[in-house]
Amino acid sequence: MKNIIKVRRKELGLSQEDLAKLCGVTRQTINAIENNKYDPTLALAFSLAKELRLTLEELFQPN
Repeated sequence: MKNIIKVRRKELGLSQEDLAKLCGVTRQTINAIENNKYDPTLALAFSLAKELRLTLEELFQPN
């Protein structure tokens, strides 16, 4: 699954650390998700979408 987390995060002026704190995870988790090395749980995916002000469909797309 590919995502646009990094692009959207930068559009909103957030660092990986900022987004991690908002979602209750570590910066390393955000980095791994952005680099397609880790697929988030459904709960985390919803949290990311909420904080990035996108729908799940906009944030994540199938490869």
